[in-house]
Amino acid sequence: MSAVAADTVAPTATTPQRTPLRRRRVRPGKVLLSVLGLALAAVWVFPVYWMMNSAVTPDAILGGDTPQFLPLSFTLTNLQSVLTDSGFLNALGMSLMVTGLTITLVLAFAFLAALAISRWRFRGRTSFILAVLFIQMLPAEGLFIAQYQMMSSLGLLNQVIGISALYVAMLVPFTVWMLRGFVAGVPIELEEAAMVDGLSRPRAFLRITFPLLAPGLIASGVYAFLQAWNEFTTALVILPAESAQTLPIWLRSFLSASANRGINWAEVMAASTLIAVPVIIFFLFVQGRMTSGLVSGAVKG
Repeated sequence: MSAVAADTVAPTATTPQRTPLRRRRVRPGKVLLSVLGLALAAVWVFPVYWMMNSAVTPDAILGGDTPQFLPLSFTLTNLQSVLTDSGFLNALGMSLMVTGLTITLVLAFAFLAALAISRWRFRGRTSFILAVLFIQMLPAEGLFIAQYQMMSSLGLLNQVIGISALYVAMLVPFTVWMLRGFVAGVPIELEEAAMVDGLSRPRAFLRITFPLLAPGLIASGVYAFLQAWNEFTTALVILPAESAQTLPIWLRSFLSASANRGINWAEVMAASTLIAVPVIIFFLFVQGRMTSGLVSGAVKG
């Protein structure tokens, strides 16, 4: 009788209990914030969409009274006209050289400076930090005359080295502040533990600390890239020759070239789209490395 009871009780003991499904409460405040976020995202994305849509729309339709929000009259004539322009190719090469050199020098100088003021205590450290902060307060427009005279006396007008040197001087102070926070966030005890295990100080830094600083280096590189790629006023002063123009300066040529026949806004939008393409490619390339850097930087033990 007990065996029969055990057989009848055993299945009920192993039968999983079903819990009733709970309905999630829909909070009106959360829904409102989501709708507001989508509306703000649409407002932010629409100018970019309008630029790309105008780049593939004929200028006659684009200049009409009725706006065309969809690319119904799709054409590649505007893009082809910009790509076949020799000025665009020259400006593209100039921008790539200036931006690449600027990023390399900015990251090298700013990283060493941030490492010095975060890891070591030396005489004049506070004065150096205050000087970096003070330089950030100077308006760039007030330095144009001095910069032009300096570059002219050195023979660096219309030169990649000249404009890159000014960009480096302009971007290093803020980049030092950015990297200083990342360097200070990595405990120095990690290097000391690696040195106890037999590594020298340089090897401990390269194998332990440097990988943890990858997010800061990538973020600083993105900032330097955007500033150097889109900078207009300094390049307008230091690069007066047409053969040495960067892309933002070259884009201004549409206004002077079309003074008599009117501005071809379709070609302007096509040129703007092509200028934005390297930025998109750069972010697609950096995104995966930024994610891996953040993951590796989160592991500190």
